[in-house]
Amino acid sequence: MTALTLSTAGAATLRADALVVGVAKGPKGPVVAPGAEAVDNAYDGKLAAVLDAMGASGAEGETTKLPAPDGLKVPVVLAVGLGPVPGDEESYDEEALRRAAGAAARALHGSKKAAFALPLEDASAVTAVAEGALLGAYAFTTYQGGEKKAAKNGGPKLPLAEVALLGAKPRDKEHKAAAERAVVVASEVNTARDLINTPPNDLTPASFAAIASATGKEHGLKVQVLDEKALVKGGYGGIMGVGKGSENPPRLVKIAYTHPDAEKHLAFVGKGITYDSGGISLKPAGHNETMKCDMSGAAAVFAAVVAVARLGLAVNVTGWLALAENMPSGSATRPGDVLRMYSGKTVEVLNTDAEGRLVLADALTKASEENPDAIVDVATLTGAMVLALGHRTFGIMANDDAFRTSVHEIAEEVGEASWPMPLPADLRKGMDSPTADIANMGERMGGGLVAGLFLQEFIGDGITWAHLDIAGPAFHEGAPYGYTPKGGTGSSVRTLVRLAERTATGDLG
Repeated sequence: MTALTLSTAGAATLRADALVVGVAKGPKGPVVAPGAEAVDNAYDGKLAAVLDAMGASGAEGETTKLPAPDGLKVPVVLAVGLGPVPGDEESYDEEALRRAAGAAARALHGSKKAAFALPLEDASAVTAVAEGALLGAYAFTTYQGGEKKAAKNGGPKLPLAEVALLGAKPRDKEHKAAAERAVVVASEVNTARDLINTPPNDLTPASFAAIASATGKEHGLKVQVLDEKALVKGGYGGIMGVGKGSENPPRLVKIAYTHPDAEKHLAFVGKGITYDSGGISLKPAGHNETMKCDMSGAAAVFAAVVAVARLGLAVNVTGWLALAENMPSGSATRPGDVLRMYSGKTVEVLNTDAEGRLVLADALTKASEENPDAIVDVATLTGAMVLALGHRTFGIMANDDAFRTSVHEIAEEVGEASWPMPLPADLRKGMDSPTADIANMGERMGGGLVAGLFLQEFIGDGITWAHLDIAGPAFHEGAPYGYTPKGGTGSSVRTLVRLAERTATGDLG
């Protein structure tokens, strides 16, 4: 994890490998952002002109490296674009700061220390810049011959080792708290990324459960793991039905955080398919290669609960990780089979590649038994949601419109693109089965909404519930941007943590 320090040193006096400044896009060219005044002075007030001559515009995420002039204690100045100049009496958008810091940190892979002189008007800006830098500095090099060896051989460079935030005050309680929160949240987002990026031969349901147990012990969390014998005995037909085709048997993990002053209880439920072949309904060629990411929901839930514990929030949070590997074999569930779920309902399996809703159904029923104030499930559930919202936005469905709105507002607040989606009652009829209580498939059109309606069937009476379909943003296959790396992203971790914070303080609309 990249180290973070708050520094009152001036931009012209701090020694580092690079100095990061912000530049905005003005109507007549780049505009130097607040925080970079000393650097601009070192360029005789011509930093904007130099950047303009270099072709920089201040567009969001744009990075331009310049040799540092005399008067600075760094060899390199890195200008990063913040996007349009804010209007009068407006501040720089927190997400713009977060993305700019992330882009700068990525551009400085291989450096030991960088000073960030970006606009820091308040503690919220400190959080944004710190989070962006720490998330942007992420790299997953575990399987590349060892980090130092890989770097020496021309492989991936080591992440930026240290970030110093200039203008942030280490003795200011709000600034210090903002930085400490950013370190915790970014650390756990990166934990989720590590889990998602781990190959499925190393991350099985059992090994994921072992990680949860070890981490829970470290942070004082109560962890309970149900193995395949306990799942069979307990009647968890959904989880066992998905996992029985694999040599790596399924697990249901409960990881619980409690606080003595808590007045509310949240349950987070994560889909944890450590590899999804589609089962007997085998995925076509070209759709299997990234299916290690089908446990992104469980990774997000796990990371969020640990973050809540590390932050010491006054709210009880229980995470449920529904872990299984979906494989075809002689023992695998077949299309046409009927599973008896933990709730007692029977499900006709029409497509074994609609497996996430089956493991979630059992976990949602189990979570409902504790009668929490709200349940939020997170899953890479449907390709239909990707078709609807693209690769950067997750969908939010809920059985309560006000709660759905609150989750959406929270996600947007922390910089996670999302969109509220409906649960049309007319789509429920498509899941009617002549054989069982319900089928695991319905109409093809609106498939993401159909999946949400299926999950709703397993929520306890009177319990507020939201479903986050993160199939689009959970795994990024393109070039990195902002603080988003290639591979696992840790999508929804920050949303879950902020939801817990809002619940702890009673500030949930």
